[in-house]
Amino acid sequence: MKLAGLTAIVPGASRAIGRAIANSLGQEKVNLVLPTFDWPESISEMEAEFTDKGYSFFSLPVDLRSDDGVKALISKADEHFGGLQILINNIERGGMPVVHGSYDHPHNHEQWDLEMATTLKAKWLLFHHALPLMQKSTAGTVINISSIAGIEGRSGAGAAFFNDAYSAANRAVSSFTETWAREAAPAIRVNELMLGLIRHRHGEETRGWEELSAEEKQNVQGQCLLERTGSPEEVAKTVLFLIRDADYMTGSVLKIDGGFTLGSKKVPTIPDGILE
Repeated sequence: MKLAGLTAIVPGASRAIGRAIANSLGQEKVNLVLPTFDWPESISEMEAEFTDKGYSFFSLPVDLRSDDGVKALISKADEHFGGLQILINNIERGGMPVVHGSYDHPHNHEQWDLEMATTLKAKWLLFHHALPLMQKSTAGTVINISSIAGIEGRSGAGAAFFNDAYSAANRAVSSFTETWAREAAPAIRVNELMLGLIRHRHGEETRGWEELSAEEKQNVQGQCLLERTGSPEEVAKTVLFLIRDADYMTGSVLKIDGGFTLGSKKVPTIPDGILE
């Protein structure tokens, strides 16, 4: 898929992973539509960076949980760039047990609904309203960004990072991926990239990471077969592969987790056996 001149919606581009993805697409001369919501200092920094780099982009504030807000976003993308071919469904809100504690706390009164609405409903709204515009092009692609929380849940070495609602929402994303791949075919490909522990997102430089003890950090990294967390740039490279090079992939779920979900179980040496 040739990218120059195409248009992409990239939520979350003010933060590390979305920023890395938007940068990889901007370098390929893709027009960028960047919905923003919170983190005003990061938004200003992103806009200055992308302006200095000469990217073709515009950003606008929008609550992606809002039906009317998403409709307006899609309309502005069409008005500004005359179409839409790429949707990076990078939208979530995950309350980490190590930071937020139990849902029973008064400060978490709305946390369950927030995790579900942002991680799940917002993705559905973006796809639902973007698809008719995307189908006006001869080809396009949707990448659902999800988490291994959908596999791991609130258990094991990653339990400090994955809340119950967040985990359930991420498991449901894979159902969306399969349904949407059928719905959008043959012109539009829909795939899912399931993230493990990434720096700035459930890894180092995440708010909850410094709350872990040295032993807990060692356990987390020891769970990864590659014995480290991933980087936003590694995520962006994989997203670019799915968009540009994976022309025969749709309805697929690709993990980028350093082997976290496989775990640290060792493969023993084959026994000598008892037969002669």
